Amino acid sequence: MTGYAAAAMQHAGLQLSIDLRSVNSRYLEIHFRCGDEFRAIEASMRECIARHVQRGKLECRVTLSSSAGADRDIQMNLVLLERLNGLSKTVIQHMPGVQPMSVAEVLRWPGMLDDPAASQDMAQPCLQLLDTVLDEFVASRQREGAKLRAHLLDRAAQMEAHVGRVAPRLPGLVRTYQDRLAQRFTEVLGSADDERIRQEIALFAQKIDVDEELSRLGVHIREVRRILDAGGAVGKRLDFLMQELNREANTLGSKSVSVETTQVAMELKVLIEQMREQVQNIE
Repeated sequence: MTGYAAAAMQHAGLQLSIDLRSVNSRYLEIHFRCGDEFRAIEASMRECIARHVQRGKLECRVTLSSSAGADRDIQMNLVLLERLNGLSKTVIQHMPGVQPMSVAEVLRWPGMLDDPAASQDMAQPCLQLLDTVLDEFVASRQREGAKLRAHLLDRAAQMEAHVGRVAPRLPGLVRTYQDRLAQRFTEVLGSADDERIRQEIALFAQKIDVDEELSRLGVHIREVRRILDAGGAVGKRLDFLMQELNREANTLGSKSVSVETTQVAMELKVLIEQMREQVQNIE
């Protein structure tokens, strides 16, 4: 399921921000976009996310920046500066054509600036902020889930209506076949052999008997409703039901002896496919 949430907090003169977004996926995939200072707690963040989310391709972006207007006591490492200056003079002596380092390059030298705020342990604040983001993230997915639930219930109702059209038609199909068969025997043999007609009708009735398939379709549709009403992580169970519904619809189509039954089987398969596409996105 898709979802998005973001939050930020101030800590020790720094602004910590977390963005969490997801796209549809049958399985849980988590990708982090964060600085090295958060690598040590990446496993903890992954466990925290997995407690709230079971499916989806997620991207978690963690950023750390200076707070606007923050008064930070940044100090220069003078010992390292003198050492770097001496090394620079030595290089220039041996390679006179080398350009000297710029001020910006010196300041960016690893360890040159000592920022007490940047050295703060951000593990606990990060995990606390992640909990806040996950609450909003889950809420956004629940809102989308409510829409998907309505979509699935609508398709289930349409399927029930189509199934309800088939069952009452079966006795009429048998009677029509009986009349046509009797007429054909009369035209060919001059009389209708009741025993042969009964045998043919029995074979025909057995061939078009889809009562078991219709019954299972009804059971599966009711199970879809029950699972949706129960809530929770239902995606995998619904995915299995879509396979069972599709199997029964295929059998119904293979036994069809009328245009109407064939059309119903096709309509069922279209509806099942529409449901299956959405089920892949459900938690």
